[in-house]
Formats: sequence, structure tokens, C-alpha cells
Amino acid sequence: MNEWQKDWSEMLDTMAGHIGDFFAEVAQDMTEVAETFIVLSEEVSTQLNNVFTDEIEQYVTELVSPVLEAYFGIESMVGEATQPVFQTVDPLLKQHLGCVGCRHFHGQVYGDTLLVCGMHPYGIGEGVETCPDKEMTVWKSPGFSSENQFSFGSDEDW
Repeated sequence: MNEWQKDWSEMLDTMAGHIGDFFAEVAQDMTEVAETFIVLSEEVSTQLNNVFTDEIEQYVTELVSPVLEAYFGIESMVGEATQPVFQTVDPLLKQHLGCVGCRHFHGQVYGDTLLVCGMHPYGIGEGVETCPDKEMTVWKSPGFSSENQFSFGSDEDW
């Protein structure tokens, strides 16, 4: 091989090495730029998420809170208003006639057991017509004053 061919070959090898080094440096720089962009985008994403989450949470709270307060207020008023009805109707449906109108009547089933009231959990005994602990339910309504309250009467009325 001639000298100029050898020089030409070495020059091409050197140029190829420089080009390889150039592309390696460019790749390294691009990797650093990409990593910096990823870190920056994660920080921006976190900040935006925090801002939007806080604003949306505040908006939903302001929107939903009055509705929930009104709902639970109405639910408790309905519960108070219908309590005498349940204490009158439920004993009739559950075959506890001596408990009709008693303010102590509970009438809820837990598992397979009916809790009749706190005084007599299983109801008054068989053959007993009146309950010695019976207190009549008094109808209380926000629209009535204390002298306009209605009661079911006494045990003798039943």
C-alpha cells in the first residue's frame, strides 16, 4: 500500500473517531437536557396539581356544604316530626299493642332480634295488657307552642 493511502486511511479513522466523540457529546448533552426538562416538568406538574386540587376542593366544599347541611337538617326535622307516628304505627305492625304510643318504643331489629324498648327489650310479658313503664308520646312540632302540643292520651284510653 502506498503512503498516501495509509495517510488517507489514518485520516478517515481519526475523522470517524472525532465524529463518534462529537455524537457521544451531543447525546450526553441531550440526555442532560431531557433530564432537566423532566425534573422541571415534574415540579410544574406538582405545583399545578396542588393549585388546582386546592381550588377544586374549595369550590366543591363551598358548593356541597350548604346542600349537605340542608339535607341533614331536613332529615333530623323529619325524624323528629315522624317519631310519634312510628311509635304509634310500628307497635301495631309488630304485634306489641301495649306499646302503642309509648315514647320508649324502639322497634328496631338487630340481627334476628327485635328490641322493643329500653324498659322491656323483648316486650311486656304474655297476658299483661298494660305496661307499668309506659309514657305516652307527646307530639312536638316547631310550629306549636307548649300549650298546643298533642298527646295520645293515657293508658286507659287504649
